[in-house]
Amino acid sequence: MDIQTLKRSRRFSVAPMLDWTDRHCRVLHRLLTHHSLLFTEMVTTGAIVHGDAERHLRFDPVEQPVALQLGGSDPVDLATACKIAETFGYNEINLNVGCPSDRVQSGRFGACLMAEPDLVADCVKAMRDATSLPVTVKCRIGIDDQDIEESLDRFADKMVEAEVDALYVHARKAWLKGLSPKENRTIPPLEYARVYRLKQRLPHVQMLINGGIETFEQIDEHMQHMDGVMVGRAAYHNPMLMAEVDARLFDDTRAVPDFTQIMASMADYAEGELAKGTRLNNIARHMLGLANGRPGARQFRQIMSVDACKAGAGPEVFARAVAVVEDRAVEEIA
Repeated sequence: MDIQTLKRSRRFSVAPMLDWTDRHCRVLHRLLTHHSLLFTEMVTTGAIVHGDAERHLRFDPVEQPVALQLGGSDPVDLATACKIAETFGYNEINLNVGCPSDRVQSGRFGACLMAEPDLVADCVKAMRDATSLPVTVKCRIGIDDQDIEESLDRFADKMVEAEVDALYVHARKAWLKGLSPKENRTIPPLEYARVYRLKQRLPHVQMLINGGIETFEQIDEHMQHMDGVMVGRAAYHNPMLMAEVDARLFDDTRAVPDFTQIMASMADYAEGELAKGTRLNNIARHMLGLANGRPGARQFRQIMSVDACKAGAGPEVFARAVAVVEDRAVEEIA
């Protein structure tokens, strides 16, 4: 993918979410949007350099464009991971400087790196030297008692000096002391205006905003100030939101598959994956929100979450779930 097409894809991206945005999830999301940039879960440098790189990095070409998010703070290890990852065909490599979990902090990466902008800059430089792929950073606006005016500017300036290709900014602080990772996603107040000011100060840097974005009304407002939006939980829990993305943000008015077509495509995908040893529930768990707002949505979720876990479950589970929704729709009309 050429750099201009990649930059355009960043107008809408799905946030990297641990245990959620795996390769099965990305296949589903790609059915809904042709252009948006999809992210992997965060993968640590250790898992790639010292573990099973094939298991952590392989993905289906139909998922493209895909960005790999790395977790780490050692420039040498990050450089090595970039060299390995480039061979798998990713479009972008992103460094995680936003995850607030204790496990991540103990490994000296994630949001705690907001306190070490010089180290992060060294990491970005090492990554850029090791790969021809664009290198980006996803960060918070600050951590703990940092002054979000001074510290965020200092951090961003260091990233610019390191020639980062883009910044994804989660518009919340991360409180590393006293809040759980879950609480860090909701309790610290959103400071969108602070991110807007950063973009105004660095207009030449492609900058994408993240945090609490759930509707197209919010997306339209952010697009007045930013180069793009990154949506996380709203895209995951209500995936049909993405069915409108191509038309609204990429001027692509091609018909998007409807609910029934998406379920049929995922059934075909599941059949192939089952033959490789994948369990149906590993695919079905990402699809629970597909019927949101439709008659029969509760039964749909029950079938997809319970029946898909049963021994020997296959694509027929998807067919039963679709039938429930279609039958209820007929009843509503009658």
